[in-house]
Amino acid sequence: MSTTTKEKIFQIADELDANGQNPTLSAVRKELGRGSYTTIQEAMTEWKARKTAKEKPINEPAPQVVAERLAEIGGEIWRLALELANGRLESERENLEAIRAQIESEKTEAAELADQVTAELDTMKNHATALEAAEKAARNEADILRGQIASLSERAAIGEARTVEVEKRAADLNVELARVNQQNSELVKALAESATGKENPARTPKKG
Repeated sequence: MSTTTKEKIFQIADELDANGQNPTLSAVRKELGRGSYTTIQEAMTEWKARKTAKEKPINEPAPQVVAERLAEIGGEIWRLALELANGRLESERENLEAIRAQIESEKTEAAELADQVTAELDTMKNHATALEAAEKAARNEADILRGQIASLSERAAIGEARTVEVEKRAADLNVELARVNQQNSELVKALAESATGKENPARTPKKG
């Protein structure tokens, strides 16, 4: 029986078994399409033996030499695993320490920054308070100046009105003074003429 034929029989038997069918000689020959029952029987005997071996694996204790060697190998593997784990643990510890130191440094920097920002905020608040006080004082001073300007404007208006009145009164007085001066001139002239007449009576023409 050729190897190819045996493998084909094994394949057909596996497929029938996987599909829940009993791989009998007839069923295998039907799927195979040819071959003698003797050939199929030999192959199926081997197939069944292999299947039984797979279903019932050998479960015997290892020989002492193998067990000791496995123990040595297991111990060596365990030692190497421990060394590797300890090395990784130490590396992780170093990383953790570095991270912890970095975190502490960042916390310190953050605290210093917070203090700086707080101080700057306090300075800005004080400056804002000073500006607010200065603005309030400026507003008060502006109100006072506006009041003074209003008072000066009012006094200026009154002064201007008085100036107009004084100028008008001065004009009236000038007119009156001119009139009085005219009268005085006429009176002086009259007095002068009268005095001249008394001093020269002969020059006065006699009547009738």
